[in-house]
Amino acid sequence: MPTLIVLRHAKAVAGLGVVDFDRPLADRGRRDAAATGDWLRAEGLVPVLALCSTAVRTRQTLDLLDLKTEVSHEARLYDNEPEIVLDLVRQTGDDVGTLLVVGHNPSTHQVVHDLTGDAPESFPTCALAVIELTAPWAETWPGGGALTTFRTPKD
Repeated sequence: MPTLIVLRHAKAVAGLGVVDFDRPLADRGRRDAAATGDWLRAEGLVPVLALCSTAVRTRQTLDLLDLKTEVSHEARLYDNEPEIVLDLVRQTGDDVGTLLVVGHNPSTHQVVHDLTGDAPESFPTCALAVIELTAPWAETWPGGGALTTFRTPKD
């Protein structure tokens, strides 16, 4: 069955004087994103496809993961609605065994909770959840997965 990796973008600079959409990563965020990419590669969790919000901080996070995977930038992920995330997941082709979604809170945390019923209390920046789904992408519904890994930059 498919594997879904849900990743919240890495730490961004404060929003003072910068439009939210255009906030870049902070130095800590750059380090955390690079380390997360190292971890994903070491664990053999390189996705076939990544769906990434079009916000600057999510695109930078994905770039620093350095996964060399196919990418689809999805403007709708910036809307931060869990149902949009699930809708995009359901549209994934059956040839994709592992999918990465790089998005924003609270939708990343909510999607993990909805799919697994087992989300952690918080979902800090650059946190990721690995979810094993029990059905094909098109049949991804709440309760349809098991949380196999939860990782934060401090782990």
